[in-house]
Amino acid sequence: MSTNRSGVPMADQRSDLHWLALRLCRGLGALELPVMRGNGLSLWGYEVLVRLADHPADSQLELAGELDLDKSKIVRVVDELEAAGYAERVGGKVDRRRRAVEITAPGRRVMRSTAADLRAVEQRLLSRLGAADDAEAALRGLGLLVAALRSEEV
Repeated sequence: MSTNRSGVPMADQRSDLHWLALRLCRGLGALELPVMRGNGLSLWGYEVLVRLADHPADSQLELAGELDLDKSKIVRVVDELEAAGYAERVGGKVDRRRRAVEITAPGRRVMRSTAADLRAVEQRLLSRLGAADDAEAALRGLGLLVAALRSEEV
């Protein structure tokens, strides 16, 4: 295996999990970004809409915690979604000073459209693995790794 001047294996030949996950994350993000932009969303905007489609967030702080985002980042993302008409801040049911975040009907539509477009990108990528069993095994393996990471978190 060839190495760079520091003795680190060259990128195209590395097989450690860290490097592979990094390349997968960056590569998938690069494939998905045009889809997101074409639907008027950012990557995090889409994730917020997916989360809100399940149930409204009682607060932006709750939303930030669930998505593991910085509080200032979630404010910007919700601002963008609200400006586009995809989400709205509403007074809390118990504490009116607290601002809940809800998805709107246009937000639900753009989330569904984006999800369909993303599935097409993912299917195109997974089809390169060959047999459907290989794609299912890859997804199952990634899911198991995510679950394993959760059990390792302190």
